Amino acid sequence: MTTIVAQIAPQRSTQYTELVTDLAPFELLLSNIGDRMTDELEFVGLGTQTYLKFDMDETPDESTLRSLANMAMTDAYFQYFDSIGDETGPFLKPLDVDTTTYLPPDLITTRRYRGKTNELFTQFMCNIARYSSDFQDTPWNKLTLLDPLCGGGTTLFVGLVLGADVAGVENDRKVVEGTVGFVKQYMREAKIAAKFREDKLKGVGKRWFITLDQSLRCSIGRGETADVQQFITGLKRPQLIVTDLPYGIQHGESWGEVLLDALPAWAEVLADGGAMAFSWNATRFSRVEMVDLVEAISDFRVLNDPPYNQLAHRVDRVIKERDVIVARR
Repeated sequence: MTTIVAQIAPQRSTQYTELVTDLAPFELLLSNIGDRMTDELEFVGLGTQTYLKFDMDETPDESTLRSLANMAMTDAYFQYFDSIGDETGPFLKPLDVDTTTYLPPDLITTRRYRGKTNELFTQFMCNIARYSSDFQDTPWNKLTLLDPLCGGGTTLFVGLVLGADVAGVENDRKVVEGTVGFVKQYMREAKIAAKFREDKLKGVGKRWFITLDQSLRCSIGRGETADVQQFITGLKRPQLIVTDLPYGIQHGESWGEVLLDALPAWAEVLADGGAMAFSWNATRFSRVEMVDLVEAISDFRVLNDPPYNQLAHRVDRVIKERDVIVARR
C-alpha cells in the first residue's frame, strides 16, 4: 500500500481557499485515481499547509502521475511515510509530476475582466467533464472543448494551455472583439505563431478561426449559442462542453428562454461518449429545478449520484451558492 498526500492549492484570498478546499476531494474522487483509492480521503495539516491524504494499493504509475499533473485544486504531491527506520515522521517524498503545458499558463491568468470565472474553478470543471466522459484517458491534445457561452474566453484559454482544440460562442460583439484582440496581442508578445481568419456566417454572425503554433485551433464565434453548430466548422465534434451560465441573467422563466434552444443544440454537437459540465448561481434556482429543466428539454442525462450532487459551494456574499451540473447525452 502507498500513502499519498496532495497539497491544497494555496490561495491569497480566504474566499478562494474555501473554494479549492471544498472541491479538491471531488476532483480526485472523479478522476481515475478515485478508483484506485483503498480508503476515504482525509484532510491533514502538515506544517502550515493543508493536504488531502489517501491510500492506494499500488505505487503511482504514469497514468496516475498524468492525472495529478492536470489537477486544478491541488498542486503538489508526495508519498507519505509515518516513519523511516527508527525515525518517527511524518516524512514526505516528492512525486515527479510533469506539469508541462502546451501554452504558457499565464494565458489563463493575464486577462482580467468583469465577471471572469475563477481560473482554477474553470479548470476543475474541464477536468470533471473529461473524467465523466468516455475520454478520461484520451490526452488533452486529442480533444475538442466547447464553451457555448464563452464570455471573455477563460474556458478557451484553459483548454489551449492543456493542449485541446477549443471553440466558443458569445453574442456580445465588444466582448468577442476584446477577446480576439487579447489573443492577438498575447501571441505577438509571447512570440507564438498565430494565424487569424475571419469568417462571416450568413444569417448567423461572424467567427474568428485561429491556428496557434501550427497545431492548436481555436474558433471564437459572435452569435447566438443555439447556432453553435455553425461556429465549430473546421474542428472535430467536441467531446467536452464546459460553461459558466451568466449570473446577469435573471432566474426563473428567462433561464428557460435561454436554455430552451441552447441545450438541444449543445446536445446535438456533442460527440458520442462526451460530457457537459456547467455551473450556475443556485441561490434562487435550485438544483432540483435545474436538473428537471435540463432533462425535460434536451437529450442530456444528468449524473446526480454522489459526488455529482455534492458540488455546491459558496462564491461570495452575492452568490451564496453556486452548483455544477454534469451530464451526458
